[in-house]
Amino acid sequence: METIIVSACLLGDKTRYDGKSNYNPKIELIKENYDIIPICPEVMGGMKIPREPTELKNGLPYSKSGKDVNSYFLRGTKQIINIVKYKHITKAILVEKSPSCGVHQIHNGLFNGGLIDGEGYATKELKNHKVDCYTLDEFIELFLTKKED
Repeated sequence: METIIVSACLLGDKTRYDGKSNYNPKIELIKENYDIIPICPEVMGGMKIPREPTELKNGLPYSKSGKDVNSYFLRGTKQIINIVKYKHITKAILVEKSPSCGVHQIHNGLFNGGLIDGEGYATKELKNHKVDCYTLDEFIELFLTKKED
């Protein structure tokens, strides 16, 4: 069975900044067909749960109060890249809008709920290491529907 990485919050882990998860029952379809390694760049980098919200400004992560939290994001992303290299992972399912894991959209950096087109901090690095990054719905559409054919 192929091994993939998945945002831990999608699996039900309460790793979000507010101590909640982004659990989606559709993830159960993935669990049946893939070996999963849960990841959360922010937590793996040493950030606490709960924590102050973070958004990207000019590609770098800052907390709502203006604190530069790049060192946490960098540390967590490096750990994930090490896992990717060691396990030869080529696919990731990531949570949209996250400053770490956004695939197509992230928050605009103004902490006003607005979104912009862009990708998260870890997503960019994963793509640089030839990992294909998907939202959960994209992954299901592309890979699980093909298995039914």
